[in-house]
Amino acid sequence: MFVGERMSHPIISVTPRMPVNEALHLMRTEHIRRTPVIEEGKLVGIVSMKDLLNASPSPATSLSVWELNYLLSKLTVDSIMTRQVWTVTEGTPIEEAARIMADNRVGGLPVLRDSHVVGIITETDLFKIFLELMGARDRGIRATVVLPDTPGQLAKLTQTIASAGGNILALGTFAGADPSQSEVTFKVAGMTLDEVRAQVEPIVLSVIDIRESHP
Repeated sequence: MFVGERMSHPIISVTPRMPVNEALHLMRTEHIRRTPVIEEGKLVGIVSMKDLLNASPSPATSLSVWELNYLLSKLTVDSIMTRQVWTVTEGTPIEEAARIMADNRVGGLPVLRDSHVVGIITETDLFKIFLELMGARDRGIRATVVLPDTPGQLAKLTQTIASAGGNILALGTFAGADPSQSEVTFKVAGMTLDEVRAQVEPIVLSVIDIRESHP
């Protein structure tokens, strides 16, 4: 899966000279939390809802509403935007975009094509993908088991489930308690909880959890 398949587009952007209050109104109206700052078709920064709110005067200020509106009308996006922007392309693997966001603690990445912004991939987009990967919206039997981290173990698990008539809806592998093990979480349809337990217990190191999942 690549960024271009899941990015948000067309892009909603602001300009460097847009007043902060206008940018804040736009983001609230469009229900977005961050947006690229574009000037003459080029990316020059990124600004978040948090940036805009932090730039607004405190409710405890002694200034009048007229003074507040005047100050906000003079404050523009370029004075608060982040200028060093991490970006990706449409062909960037989705897990690479997630790694960039996690390592650099950013909530969204503008997506470039030939130096032009064509979309944005955000943490919300990644959450939606995670829900799909783990079958969070599907009904079935969800199990987490521990397997030896050796070749063929995962194939043995999936073959056992398939041979018993189960349909694996989702499957994810994660690091185990030590390098010799891995944890596998999967969701199965077409089998009861007891049937899944009976099939997997003989071929795994342990069953951490098994339950019926009803989204």
